[in-house]
Amino acid sequence: MKRSLRLTTLMVGLSGGAAYAQPVTAPIAKANRPALEQQFPDPVARLTQDRVGLTDAQMAQLEQSNARFAPQLSQVAAQERETRRQLRLEMTSGGQPNQQHVSDLIDASLQLQKQRIAIVEAEQKELARFMTPVQRARYIGLQQQFRRRAQELAGQNGAQQGGQKSGMGLQRVPPGLKKRP
Repeated sequence: MKRSLRLTTLMVGLSGGAAYAQPVTAPIAKANRPALEQQFPDPVARLTQDRVGLTDAQMAQLEQSNARFAPQLSQVAAQERETRRQLRLEMTSGGQPNQQHVSDLIDASLQLQKQRIAIVEAEQKELARFMTPVQRARYIGLQQQFRRRAQELAGQNGAQQGGQKSGMGLQRVPPGLKKRP
């Protein structure tokens, strides 16, 4: 259970919260979980440690840092998704969008972006205490790779579930915008 929590925390930390893509997981029987965890011990953690060049002590500190910042980043990412969903709904609900509501949603989106940046800055400041600048740069690169891969997987999953839907899932063009041929 502890190993699973560390792996989950590390994955969320690597995705930057964000990952913005929602993970797709297959249910695993609780009886098989300990056996599976022993077969595949923290592959993401091992990959991170190898690619970034972290010692065991640095890896332990990274896991602690991720445990602290990942929930904050996840919460902000969820709020950003909800704000974007509300904005999309307001813009595509038919009729004239409510100007004040749209303005409020844009302001909320900007505030959430500032909040996310503040969290990332605090995280980077903490990482700088035990990682070299080169290690931090490698870690940032690895986070971006994980985010891209998560988005690719989410896109593939969406395409499989949605059939012929467009990437954004919008079926009609909002008023004032013309569809290109």
